[in-house]
Amino acid sequence: MTSTTIAPEKTEQQQEEWKGQNVPRKEDWRLVQGQGVFVDDVKRHGMGYIHFVRSPYAHAHITSIDVSKAEEHPAVYGTLTGEEVAALTDPFFQISSVPGANVKDYALAVGKVRFVGEPIVAVVAETREAARDASELVEIEYEPLDAITDARHARDEGVPTIHEDAGGNLMWEGVYEWGDLDAAFAEADKVVKIDELHFHRFNSTPLECDGALVEYNRGVGQWTIHTNNQFPGFAAIMMGPAMRVGLDKLRFVTQDIGGGFGNKITSHPQLVACCLLARKLNRPVQWTEWRTDFHLSMSHGNERWFLETEVAVKNDGTLLGFRTKALDDAGAYLRYEPLGGVIWAQVTPGMYKWQHVRVDFTQVATNKAPVSPNRGYSRMQHLWFTERMIDIVAHELGLDPVEVRKRNFIKAEDMPYTTPNGCVYDSGDYAKMLDIALELVEYERLAGRRAEAAAAGKLLGVGIGSTLDSGTNNFGQSRLINPELQFSGNNEVATVKLDIFGEIVVTLGTTPQGQSHETTASQVVADILKCSIEDVHVRSGHDSYWNSHAGFSGTYASQFAVTGLGAVKGATEMLRDEILKLAGVVFGGVPAEALELAGGGVRMKENHEAFLPFMACGAIINANNAGLPEDLDVTLNCRYVYRPPFEVPDVERKYGNLTLTYAAQIHVAVIEIDPETGSYDIVDYAAVDDCGKRINPQIVEGQVMGATAQALGAAVHESFVYDEDGNLLTPNFYDYHVPHALDMPPLKTGYIESPSPFTSLGTKGMGEGGGAGIHAVCAAVQDALREHGGAIVWDSSNPYHRVWEMLNDPSKGAHVQVSEA
Repeated sequence: MTSTTIAPEKTEQQQEEWKGQNVPRKEDWRLVQGQGVFVDDVKRHGMGYIHFVRSPYAHAHITSIDVSKAEEHPAVYGTLTGEEVAALTDPFFQISSVPGANVKDYALAVGKVRFVGEPIVAVVAETREAARDASELVEIEYEPLDAITDARHARDEGVPTIHEDAGGNLMWEGVYEWGDLDAAFAEADKVVKIDELHFHRFNSTPLECDGALVEYNRGVGQWTIHTNNQFPGFAAIMMGPAMRVGLDKLRFVTQDIGGGFGNKITSHPQLVACCLLARKLNRPVQWTEWRTDFHLSMSHGNERWFLETEVAVKNDGTLLGFRTKALDDAGAYLRYEPLGGVIWAQVTPGMYKWQHVRVDFTQVATNKAPVSPNRGYSRMQHLWFTERMIDIVAHELGLDPVEVRKRNFIKAEDMPYTTPNGCVYDSGDYAKMLDIALELVEYERLAGRRAEAAAAGKLLGVGIGSTLDSGTNNFGQSRLINPELQFSGNNEVATVKLDIFGEIVVTLGTTPQGQSHETTASQVVADILKCSIEDVHVRSGHDSYWNSHAGFSGTYASQFAVTGLGAVKGATEMLRDEILKLAGVVFGGVPAEALELAGGGVRMKENHEAFLPFMACGAIINANNAGLPEDLDVTLNCRYVYRPPFEVPDVERKYGNLTLTYAAQIHVAVIEIDPETGSYDIVDYAAVDDCGKRINPQIVEGQVMGATAQALGAAVHESFVYDEDGNLLTPNFYDYHVPHALDMPPLKTGYIESPSPFTSLGTKGMGEGGGAGIHAVCAAVQDALREHGGAIVWDSSNPYHRVWEMLNDPSKGAHVQVSEA
């Protein structure tokens, strides 16, 4: 693996001591020694282990449930059924407007199962093995129903209804239109029509599956939920009303989390079941998910079809507008959906200057596992689609895809740039990023490399992909889905205090899963307080009972560098000002302007001999405060709530700024295909990123490499495939191949820095850029096939057998027509 960097010019704002440095990760000290505390490490005396009995059918009525034999098992503590859940809780709140708003979703199946793997009964026993064995004794009778596994046919006449309360399988639909489509198509020289494109189901599989240990305090009616859920703010909003309790009764505690990627946002149904069992059995209960259960039932990424796409284009490749029908497969329940029906709009034009756009968006239910956010949530699908249009247009018009991109890129001098739907791209230079990526793969040698590959009996192809990693959601976008919702903006909290012995203690509201929050927060704090990062102690994990929890607390949407560090910066600056105020009093009425922080204390700017260490400051306020002025408003315990500068979007126009920052990645893949078998190797690869100000470059590099690995897995290997009866054919790692280190190609990285003008540190989000790699591979496959039948790649997943099919029958690719406008 090789790497290159493109260093941006220095400015005064970039002359920090700690920010921008590759300091060692603070988290690694405990993690590499096996001292991390993950959810399965949390134990309690007398706890019971939960195992869920799951449906073998994709669609069936439950006619009877008998748990008596399981409860007679000597090691079993008790069970929970769907009927009990329905009596003790209300259905989960639905984000959707009607008809999706009418879906009734409980912690366990009630009366009917809607996907293979849906939990029906929970069994609690003395050991995990006993719970699993006893679950085999639960007797359930079913009346099977026909399953729906193809979203394109979910609304056909005569198909079974998955949710009778919704009146059909339509969950949500809406039309997004901006600009003047008629004028765009009238101005066009050509109209490129693409019948069907498909973005497949996959999952950015974390090493650690979902889990929880739940305790119930009967005296105060409070649950303590030790969990690896990555968005406790959302889980609480879902769970409290369903359980008929206030949110103060739900205490969420996390420490180390073995990966999240959005998959761990929607575990609230299982957490409710755990809470009910802890109360029913009056004992702690522990649930650790098995990998097959995770694949069967948790958080698939959105599967999306793009139908009847039309692109208006000039002969020189200038893109004028497009229209398409997007069909989203939500699976059996909505959970976090239909937010995917609007979040794509954060990046409506991709990196390009489209001004005229229409998307008819429809989301339906099928008898597959529910979907939820998955690294690059909803934007990944749409950005792949915009890149597919670019390459298909270039292919059909005989143009260079590099030149088509450069002709249509939003330019650096146009930043900040307002998109057709009112989102504001903060900064960036996409053409420069593409040039760096092409240089890394030696694009100028392309013709020679093709000839070398051909001499070896291989087909060489080059592909480009891009992604915009929009960071810090404006939850007001949910009102475009359901105008009745009372969500808008975003927030995150941090507290920073100077303790009695001078310790600098930072408490975050976030739930990191490998993003190095402890390290980067320490770097920001150390720069402001002019101390060493070793003097900064960041509490690991999250506790909603700490005073650093807000309604949107969690780690998701690539926002920590903006909201999390924005809160840390605000709280630390408050603490700095309080320290200076206290020192001024101690020094006999010296104004704060005459003081400065340095070396772990306060000193006079003109007389460095007068020095007050942080330990003395902490001791004075916390333990030796007699005689201080009564009006001295200093606590040395500072809480700051960061709120991004958002407005509520215009619901009628579907217009407004939906996110605050836009990190970017451009990937280039070079592949060689064996025409006899369809197998291919990625022989060269470049990833170039721009995440604004880099707090810790090495951590950013790790995010880029991890996202790239997940992208290549999705593009080549990973896919959730169902048969017509709704059985998942890739339920575990025997059939679902996640890339290993040996699967990774030579990876070259580069970067630029374009600090965001909208954030206090110049930072943007980072980590969800892997979607660029999915399209880069698709485009490389298409490029390699251009002299071998010229098939058009129509799917985001291109395993070897699909490439072989297109090699032998180009009609297996997308069907495209070009007409004069």
